[in-house]
Amino acid sequence: MKGRLLLAAALAAPAFAMAQESQQQLDPVTVTATIQPTSSSRTGRNLVIIKGEEISRLPVNSIDELLRYVPGLEVQARGPMGAQSDFVVRGGTFQQVLVVIDGMRVNDPNTGHFNSYIPVTPGEIDRIEILKGASSAIYGSEAVGGVIHIITKAFAASENPQQSYNASVTGGAYGLWNLGGNAFYNNGKTAISAGVLSNNTDGQPQRGTSGFLHLNTFSLSASHRLSEHWQLALRSSYDTRFFGAQGFYTTAASDTARENVNSWWNQLQLRYENGKNKFSFLAGYKSVTDTYRFNGLGVANSSDSKLFQSLAVYEHAFTDKTALTGGLQFRDKSISSNDRGDHNLQQAAAFVGLNQRIGERFFINPALRLDWNEESGYELVPQLNVSYRAEWVQLRASAGKTIRDADFTERYNNYQKATVSAGQRVGNPALTSEHSFSYEAGADFFIRDRIRVAVTGFRREQKEVIDWSPTAYADMPRKDNLVNGASYALAKNIAEVNTTGLETDVQYIQPLAHQHKIVLNAGLVWMDTQSPSGAASFYIASNARLLANFTAQYIAPRWSVSLNGLYKERNPQAAAAIKANVDKSYFLVNAKAEYFVVKNRVAIFAQVDNIFDKSYQDLLGAQMPGVWLMGGAKFSLRK
Repeated sequence: MKGRLLLAAALAAPAFAMAQESQQQLDPVTVTATIQPTSSSRTGRNLVIIKGEEISRLPVNSIDELLRYVPGLEVQARGPMGAQSDFVVRGGTFQQVLVVIDGMRVNDPNTGHFNSYIPVTPGEIDRIEILKGASSAIYGSEAVGGVIHIITKAFAASENPQQSYNASVTGGAYGLWNLGGNAFYNNGKTAISAGVLSNNTDGQPQRGTSGFLHLNTFSLSASHRLSEHWQLALRSSYDTRFFGAQGFYTTAASDTARENVNSWWNQLQLRYENGKNKFSFLAGYKSVTDTYRFNGLGVANSSDSKLFQSLAVYEHAFTDKTALTGGLQFRDKSISSNDRGDHNLQQAAAFVGLNQRIGERFFINPALRLDWNEESGYELVPQLNVSYRAEWVQLRASAGKTIRDADFTERYNNYQKATVSAGQRVGNPALTSEHSFSYEAGADFFIRDRIRVAVTGFRREQKEVIDWSPTAYADMPRKDNLVNGASYALAKNIAEVNTTGLETDVQYIQPLAHQHKIVLNAGLVWMDTQSPSGAASFYIASNARLLANFTAQYIAPRWSVSLNGLYKERNPQAAAAIKANVDKSYFLVNAKAEYFVVKNRVAIFAQVDNIFDKSYQDLLGAQMPGVWLMGGAKFSLRK
């Protein structure tokens, strides 16, 4: 009898362990919602968290391609494999999503189109946390629709020793060759991570050119425990992207553009932890050089932008139920450009947040930020999150103010040119900051430790939203270098824009016998965006009204099969001169199959992007690739 009980316990142990793992994945710890580590069910927010180990199995070639299939996140891609993409959450514009790496904001002062140029490689990522909804009380400008926070292995290193070494090579149609590699070493005191990613292709044919790309990222980071209480982490990355940019910014027939964007990214983090006190100091420096040539006839636009930022955060836990967090932030932005001119802007802020548990199940998280902008002065930004967690359901609600300041492109685009031809985008120095108020309510249902279903209703009421709007010459505020009688796209403050929506996320983790597992993440978002003023604009009208996206994986010890998919419904658009169309809807599926020739060491894989060969554009004029076949090998070593 005793032997049978031991045998039953031995057989049950793996299932129990997998159930515990599933439970942790459905309610993981997050640092994005409250800055300090907190169980996601205590934040009052809707979050999606992707573990880094899942990325390599999916049919994606870059971080922005991965994010296309995250529930509730719309990625408006102009090109494949990291050429360029815009991030949209809850129907905002691409400028209203903040991208963060290990606590430091990535958003570029020149233009939000560069926010997807994330200067780390997929193999370096510990996890990605996507926080949906207003977050300006903690993060400031741009955290309107949500926050994408990438946490890397070196900066998140624990005291548990670990080593991993990975490499991959991919080849395929249209002269495709991709290389990737990552090394991570952690002896419990010192962690070192290095990564490289190179995506290259001649590209599919376009109008008078091709969608070629040569994209390379090199990154090195390290962390070291200076003592029992102090830890230092450093990173330096170089990212270079050269690609065909036809239709990225215009719908002109003469557009055969190409663009080259080179970025340096450096950051430092110093952390202290002792009992009830935690302190961190972060500093970052970003330098970006952008060269854009519309065609072979004109002079290229050349811009150098720089961002210096620092952040100090202190937390004190008064009891196991009460913790107070406060911080100071500073940013210095600058640009030197033959197109936009030379400009500088400074911003600073102070913020405070409270994490309070009332009883055993109720949590409240108020936050308040005082933001200072050299252009617009002072702004007070409040937010309140509440949640109630029972055994199988979490009820949550959030309300807060958000802000966003114009970038250098929106203020000064085409200001330094001798003559600006008709139809081009012209900046507006008189732009005021955006203001909005967001509120949401939802519930998360946890079913048998395997399924999480999140349902959220949300509304965002915005004023002075910045977008590009058709404007006649007579109505342009500045006419110095414009063509008399021509029409332009002017950056304007649109008086009012309101977005109402409903989103549903489903996460399903099913452990099976013999170490097999099914993992599914899916989302459905319906949105309605209205502008009472009726003003015509570009990006406000480009977001999906209905968005469904998913990732599905069947994982076995020696093989795996993965699918990505998305469906969009949006406003149709057309540019007859170049036969470009944004259809009312499209459905896209990618697939990848992987088999370990040597278990946990050497794998071969085959991948198909756009299986159904759908012809589509996310943004008018930027044609995306059709069906694309590729395959390769992966090499792994873990200790």
